[in-house]
Amino acid sequence: MNVTPVVRLASDRVNIPLVCDDGQNQRLFTPGEVVTRQQGFMRGHGTYMEDDALKSSVAGVMVQVNKLITVKALKGRYVGEIGDVVVARVTEVQEKRWKVDTNSRLDSVLLLSSVNLPGGELRRRGVEDEKQMRKYLQEGDLISAEVQNVHSDGVLSLHTRSLKYGKLSQGILVKVFPSLIQRRKTHFHNLPCGASIILGNNGFIWISPIANNEGEGNRGGFTQNLDDVVTKEDRKTIARLRNCILALAHCKMMLHDTSILYAYEESCKYETSELLHPECMADVAFLTQHRLRVLEL
Repeated sequence: MNVTPVVRLASDRVNIPLVCDDGQNQRLFTPGEVVTRQQGFMRGHGTYMEDDALKSSVAGVMVQVNKLITVKALKGRYVGEIGDVVVARVTEVQEKRWKVDTNSRLDSVLLLSSVNLPGGELRRRGVEDEKQMRKYLQEGDLISAEVQNVHSDGVLSLHTRSLKYGKLSQGILVKVFPSLIQRRKTHFHNLPCGASIILGNNGFIWISPIANNEGEGNRGGFTQNLDDVVTKEDRKTIARLRNCILALAHCKMMLHDTSILYAYEESCKYETSELLHPECMADVAFLTQHRLRVLEL
């Protein structure tokens, strides 16, 4: 059976303007484009001076704080800050530490002393704990963690000392650009539609069924529920949320719990598979954008 490939031209692509936190449209600057010719501004990241004009060195949006102008790149690796919530994947088990992928330039580090032991024991880690490191976390495991420290070379040091962090079990991982994740007070959300979501500042988003935490408070963040059955309704909800997030990311809209919930509600008129079509993506993103603007008024 011959299948004719579908070719979509760039001229046919539907673009929705970028929306910032206060609901105003943001302009996209390209490398070499003049940001401002006015004097008195300080040059920040993503800018340079040439011919008495401040120009952009990356493709992104302008961020102005008083007299400091920076251009924040839409595409790029994650640059961590202390206190960030991240979703990461273990890539290697080393001596007294795990190497994890956090979507940054270099692999991040999770020390054995920075995790809760099973049972929540508070004691010094010994040789036996080192031998059992693969029982706690092994290559390929997904975890949620917090950035504890940023070293001078850019390597991030993580910790999972809170019971809300730890190993992730059943769900879907969605990857978007880190610049699209809006910084909020909390990045853990149980949405009314029946799913739990973790918005990692590093651009990794974890969608899973809402967990029943009864009896898991003494496991030290190493949840083992891979044998639990995920109902068909939960799977449909998770799949729809995934496609909604991809639709918002495709239209370069900021991702937070409110925008994702609005997109989910606006997407109910479509089948889940239809949300992968560019026209449906644009429609859902436009309706979500409208509701966010009404909310700001």
